[in-house]
Amino acid sequence: MGLLDSVVGMVTGQSDPMGQGGGNQAALIAAVVSMLNANGSGGGLNDLIARFEQGGLGSVIGSWVSTGHNLPISAEQLQSVLGSGQLGQIAEQLGLSHGEAAAQLSQVLPQVVDHLTPNGQLPASGDAGSMGDIGSLIGSLLRR
Repeated sequence: MGLLDSVVGMVTGQSDPMGQGGGNQAALIAAVVSMLNANGSGGGLNDLIARFEQGGLGSVIGSWVSTGHNLPISAEQLQSVLGSGQLGQIAEQLGLSHGEAAAQLSQVLPQVVDHLTPNGQLPASGDAGSMGDIGSLIGSLLRR
């Protein structure tokens, strides 16, 4: 069962037969949006892009921003880009280990960045939106 299937199950009230915790997946998406919110401590989408470029993964995040196919990222690559501090915050929020959080984040982050950059363009303010937009984000991801 995929990540988005878990979220679909949570939103539609269907059980999660694989035990992957759909509620946790929605919380993961909320944590990502919070991380990308330029008004929060995350630094915004532009900061994330800069961190990927500094880490030698500019082409990976560039594929998420563009309109083409999203390149995958491993949990280890994501850990190296985000660092233990930011990843630790997300892991703590979700009640997961760093490795588990990185693995789940590696599946959802490309989709969230792709959603936030329609037509291959960054939002004008670099802001990923507010937590109030989480329902819209989940709904959009579920339609894919």
